[in-house]
Amino acid sequence: MTHNDKQARERQEPEELNNPVPLPLLIFFLGVIAWGAVYYFRDITSAQGAPTATGDRRSSIVVDPNAAVDGAAVFAGNCAACHQAGGQGLPGVFPPLLGSEWVVAANAQIPIQILLHGISGPLTVAGAQYAGVMPAFGQLSDAELAAVISHLRSSWGNAAAPVSAADIAKARSDLERSGPWSEAELREQVGAPD
Repeated sequence: MTHNDKQARERQEPEELNNPVPLPLLIFFLGVIAWGAVYYFRDITSAQGAPTATGDRRSSIVVDPNAAVDGAAVFAGNCAACHQAGGQGLPGVFPPLLGSEWVVAANAQIPIQILLHGISGPLTVAGAQYAGVMPAFGQLSDAELAAVISHLRSSWGNAAAPVSAADIAKARSDLERSGPWSEAELREQVGAPD
């Protein structure tokens, strides 16, 4: 086979044809774009009837400030991933909350301070040593913290007095910290669990 025979077998490169978008399809696309622009830029009224700011299309969440906070729900959303739904923790990793001397301490400031500021380093719970970091949950409201601590102190066989939102507010103002507690600091400044 010669070079010319090879070229004769080859087909010419395809040429691009000038095929415009069909007019009905073009009208449809332009209509969709116009509808999207009108939808995006029009004023949407909120549930109360007042127009919202342009660009803010989130639904407003109305929270009743007088509604009671469910401590079990706060626990499920913030604590159960580590301490497990039944409060048993994970051996060697996350300490248990059921039967924990830190949770049921007569001095309710102990669990309050742990949740407000977190705790870091070695910690002995029910005779077992844990070394880790528990984050602070000071971003929760006083009512949420009171509800979850009261839930911890009265669940899974724990029987300790509940705490109030006023107890949390007082604890926030009494001991301002910028970092987590260590077990030694907590014992020295707040008290030892019973």
